[in-house]
Amino acid sequence: QVQVVESGGGLVQAGGSLRLVCTVSGLTFDDYAMGWFRQAPGKEREGVSCISWSGGLTHYADSVRGRFTISRDNANNMLYLQMNSLKPEDTATYYCAAAPSNGLGCSLDEIYYDEYWGKGTLVTITS
Repeated sequence: QVQVVESGGGLVQAGGSLRLVCTVSGLTFDDYAMGWFRQAPGKEREGVSCISWSGGLTHYADSVRGRFTISRDNANNMLYLQMNSLKPEDTATYYCAAAPSNGLGCSLDEIYYDEYWGKGTLVTITS
């Protein structure tokens, strides 16, 4: 049984930092590209960042580029999102998802992540 579990969310003041962690079990982790997505209250879910199976290719949404860093540890089946210079508009529930790797990198389009999602971790940024 595949499990995808996010952690690390919390309440932080604007300008602060958080590190989200996603732990995956039940699948061959390095067969999958991984992505972080978020959904703010009243808004559609959006892609934040993704990383290829090897970690060699990453993509970021324009809104987080330069502030967030995605990384992965294939030996321990873990995905990370380091979030710095946080803004109130970063407030959302953050989700981790896995997409079968086709060797072409990764995508921020959730259409590719059709099967394995976590339940999310809430990030709240106060001004």
